[in-house]
Amino acid sequence: MANPSPRRMLPLLTSPHKGGRSAMTCEFRCGNACAHEVANASGNAYFGDVVTSVLSRRGMLRASALGALAAGAGAAGLAGAAPAAAEPTPEAEAFRHGGDRGRGGLRFAAVAPNREDRLVVPEGYESAAVVRWGDPVLPDAPAFDFENQTAEAQTRQFGYNCDFVTFFPMGGSRGLLWVNHEYSDEALMFRGYTGGNAATEEQIKIALAAHGGSVVEIERVGGSGQWRLVTRGRRRYNRRITAQTPMKFTGPAAGGDLLKTAADPSGTTVLGMLNNCAGGTTPWGTVLSGEENFNQYFVLGSGAPEEQKAGLKRYGIDITATTPGGRRFDRVEERFDLSRHPHEANRFGWIVEIDPFDPDSTPIKRTALGRLAHEGATTTLAKDGRVVAYMGDDSRFEYIYKFVSKKRYIPGFDRHNRTLLDEGTLYVAKFTGDSPAAEIDGTGRLPADGRFDGSGQWIPLVTGNVSHVPGMTAAEVLVFTRLAADKAGATKMDRPEDIERNPVTGGVYVALTNNSNRTAAQVDEANPRPSNRHGHVLEIVERRDDAGATAFAWWLPLVCGDPNDPATYFAGFDKTKVSAISCPDNVAFDRDGNLWISTDGNALGSNDGLFVMPVTGREHGYLRQFLTVPIGAETCGPMITQDQRSVFVAVQHPGEVDGASPEAPASHWPDGGTSQPRPSVAVTWHTQGRKIGS
Repeated sequence: MANPSPRRMLPLLTSPHKGGRSAMTCEFRCGNACAHEVANASGNAYFGDVVTSVLSRRGMLRASALGALAAGAGAAGLAGAAPAAAEPTPEAEAFRHGGDRGRGGLRFAAVAPNREDRLVVPEGYESAAVVRWGDPVLPDAPAFDFENQTAEAQTRQFGYNCDFVTFFPMGGSRGLLWVNHEYSDEALMFRGYTGGNAATEEQIKIALAAHGGSVVEIERVGGSGQWRLVTRGRRRYNRRITAQTPMKFTGPAAGGDLLKTAADPSGTTVLGMLNNCAGGTTPWGTVLSGEENFNQYFVLGSGAPEEQKAGLKRYGIDITATTPGGRRFDRVEERFDLSRHPHEANRFGWIVEIDPFDPDSTPIKRTALGRLAHEGATTTLAKDGRVVAYMGDDSRFEYIYKFVSKKRYIPGFDRHNRTLLDEGTLYVAKFTGDSPAAEIDGTGRLPADGRFDGSGQWIPLVTGNVSHVPGMTAAEVLVFTRLAADKAGATKMDRPEDIERNPVTGGVYVALTNNSNRTAAQVDEANPRPSNRHGHVLEIVERRDDAGATAFAWWLPLVCGDPNDPATYFAGFDKTKVSAISCPDNVAFDRDGNLWISTDGNALGSNDGLFVMPVTGREHGYLRQFLTVPIGAETCGPMITQDQRSVFVAVQHPGEVDGASPEAPASHWPDGGTSQPRPSVAVTWHTQGRKIGS
């Protein structure tokens, strides 16, 4: 429905959990990460501790799937010491102060905050589920039966929670949809579930099969912006990837001792991927899927060798518990018991590359991109043609990274291009503010220069087999990237989530979801609020608009929360006209360069949603809510088609609220009635065929 008054707010939540998440979400999604001590115990300085200064496929199908890359300009060296400080260029200044380069054209009435159990869209729009948990993916898959689930069926059906979504057009009215399946919520999947210790082995096997990802063929409905699942014919590209799908390691850490196990003494093969959150695509038409909160699946870290415990702890693995808990995947697969297989955890936390056009291909874990709680990997090209991948580490006080390939991308040279992510330099970001420390006082008041901004540098951690971190080998840097970044002096951020590059301006936008653990003594210009419950968005503009550069300018165009709160900022736009937003998670751009933001854990009392904001021109900062998802759900994706007539969102964990169960579901979306909630990918379109947002 239309929203005549976008300022209507709901009461703030009083939940003891971080942001607006339920205890159930905290348990199943990340293993109650916020209830444990912060994994980053490094002594890295916060801005407030330092003197601040300005840095003084295949064939035609694959070709049709790629679309236009936003290529940068310029070149920079890969190896060597950290680059010297550099003044922001005039181009950088123009970007971060908002030139008039975008075309905008957003004309819709914002959706009001609400707690409805449906997908609410603006007047003139419709929405529908495209694919739901349990829908057949493979042609021989059985129909979904909630009461009679089996692991064998789940390996051929659409997985459980869905996060990253991307689309590969195949010409005409069909295309391939890739979707990450981040995690399972057994308390909503099975009747009478009381925990992993009491779960049946079949339930555990179903949960393992519900992880991973899906490739499904979809088709346009008539000439509209609606899409639906193809349910007839061969569907030759459809595929399920699970936590048990064989994969291989490539890159500098592959074959190293830290990746070797009894089951894989070569250190080159691994079963499955876990907790895949955001992702990206490559110029050669493959998917990059990021493994995030993998730590929660492993038990008995206390029994690991003493010399390995520091590394396990730095990745949030409990090294003190002597009794296994959680999902108890170890009950059906011994590899999850670290007292027996201490290296198994090292085999997760990677960027996984999947070819959506070859269902028989082996997914690849690219070790050159480092091991983190990967939110995803967004690629672009440097000015000289090298491939650049931006990555966030989604935990409190973690870091922002990028990888720059050694060799250049060559259009059409598939064999060459598929080696590019195996050799290059991995960097971590260090931010410096340009305001006096006294002006960053934790109130959210802008400093005297009118914005939170500054400059920064990309610090090299490793180039190929050469480490730039004293005391660590290249393999150690890649397997224990967090420890390497600690040593390098990277800047602690407020949960770096999705990162995307604007196709119009070239600016790189980072969603910083929240961090209620930051204290007043730890605020800095890039993270200016203590107890940051609502998060913010940061823009990086690299020198000479070159994604390969090692110096950059930055600023905060959006500081989230209730617009009535003086500690919020909407790029200087009139705050009486904007929508409230809390906990930015995934970001995307349409072809016009408008920034789309999905939220996770709205701490303002409303359902999560999808928002859009112009980043240039007269309406820069005019943020409006485009849709809300059902009760208990998180908005993931989003993905706007190239023709801008459809926007896809993954509606993750509908009905995941405290006290909910299959006997007492909190949501009945998407099927309605008395049905069980089913995580699904949905599409929204304009009823008159117009561009989304127009």
